[in-house]
Amino acid sequence: MITAYLGLGTNMGDRAGNLADARKLLDGNLMDIMSVSHVYVSEPWGFDSDHDFLNQVIEVRTKTDAFDLLDIVQEAENKMGRTRMLTAYSDRVIDIDILFYGDEIISSKPLIIPHPLLHKRMFVLQPMADLAPGFVHPVFNRTIAELMEECKDPPLTRFPL
Repeated sequence: MITAYLGLGTNMGDRAGNLADARKLLDGNLMDIMSVSHVYVSEPWGFDSDHDFLNQVIEVRTKTDAFDLLDIVQEAENKMGRTRMLTAYSDRVIDIDILFYGDEIISSKPLIIPHPLLHKRMFVLQPMADLAPGFVHPVFNRTIAELMEECKDPPLTRFPL
């Protein structure tokens, strides 16, 4: 079994419900959710929108390899109605990113782990710090807490659930 961290984000429809639905689709689908961060509100990153995001990180244990995990994640996104646009960033019902897969470093066409921009995104770092502030980023050799201190994004507000 390997521990992986997944980032969940949504800014369309019932955002809190979307996060819950994503967790239900993922839990037990060749992985078990071990812990769940608080939910945070963030402004869209990399594009303009009137709709704020809700973001969360979940810790999962899985026997699947990283590429099979990617297939499971994308299948869950598709089941929830995720449509992929030609532009990199847009409003979305759900976005599920593999942030870390153990301490592995993968750089291939369909998958880059650790997620290449997570160190620049407070909406990933802050919920990740809820779960594993001492986790060491295998590329930067810095803890999540250290990366949070260096991140230029402002701290986020918790979403009341």
